[in-house]
Amino acid sequence: MSDITGMGTRRFGRVNWIGLATLGEREIRRFAAVWSQTLMAPLITAGLFLAIFSLAIGTRRGDVMGVPFTSFLAPGILMMTVIQNAFANTSSAIMIAKVQGNIVDTLMPPLSPSELVAGYLAGAIARGLFVAAAILVVSAVFLGQGLAHPVWVLVFVVLGSALMGGMGIIAAILARKFDQMAAITNFLITPLSFLSGTFYSVEGLPHAMRVLTHINPFFYLIDGVRYGVLGVSDSSPWIGLPICLAVTAAVLSLCLRWFRTGYRLKA
Repeated sequence: MSDITGMGTRRFGRVNWIGLATLGEREIRRFAAVWSQTLMAPLITAGLFLAIFSLAIGTRRGDVMGVPFTSFLAPGILMMTVIQNAFANTSSAIMIAKVQGNIVDTLMPPLSPSELVAGYLAGAIARGLFVAAAILVVSAVFLGQGLAHPVWVLVFVVLGSALMGGMGIIAAILARKFDQMAAITNFLITPLSFLSGTFYSVEGLPHAMRVLTHINPFFYLIDGVRYGVLGVSDSSPWIGLPICLAVTAAVLSLCLRWFRTGYRLKA
């Protein structure tokens, strides 16, 4: 009887720290076990982007916003990689569990919706931080690039990982098959991350495209990291921060609602 009473009390306020830590550890171990795919591959892809752009147009492009083009490019590629990997971490975890039918193993333990979301986000944020740290080390070694404002880099990497982790949860709940998940990735996440100032300054865009870019929350994530690394950006991080916080709060609120109602989680 005491166990049941304790469970009810925990449900209305107390946190199941052991369960939350276990879920978070599981998500971190899941991507760490295949580090060559989840950590090394993004690093190589980011390096290829930098190499291709540097060799193809780097010498002719000149400075952008007062910094060399390659240095301008590196923070954008860093955040783009974080965005894609944080999204992939939660979306793959839930999608695989749904397809294999073992999602019930996560839903049945005494974890509240907020604890489930936090556990999945722990894996997404950890993966985003690992990827960002690896790219920053490579940039420091090969480009001699330091950090102008380290705190801003940390804030936007963590915030971006949380936002994309939440979007990954939503996408995985909506999708019923892997090809539907691939469609979301290819036709939504990738275009939004590419068309958000990753490879260029938005000040050089036509007015209509500039307006559309400023509607894209990915732009503020990339611009915020660029400010943190280089000290220059298209917009102030103090503008991007509340916008990203608001979008992240909205996304995570939807995640909580769907976990609370079980929407499409068992179908």
